[in-house]
Amino acid sequence: MKAELQIDITFDQILSMVKQLPRQQKIKLTKELEKDVVGSKLSKLLSSFKTNELSLKTITKEVELVRQEMYDKQKR
Repeated sequence: MKAELQIDITFDQILSMVKQLPRQQKIKLTKELEKDVVGSKLSKLLSSFKTNELSLKTITKEVELVRQEMYDKQKR
């Protein structure tokens, strides 16, 4: 049997409860929150680079051009 419970709680109430936690549990909570934030930021970043306009051939061509430019600059 599973019961569902919904309560209204404010941010200040949550903050008050967190402040009452022992140090180790605060550290654990911080790490979990960081994972959540980093994960969502990484997802946003990756989705911003997503495109259907680039092929492997296009990327390879651009990489080779940049490499050649760098090689040419080193020779001078």
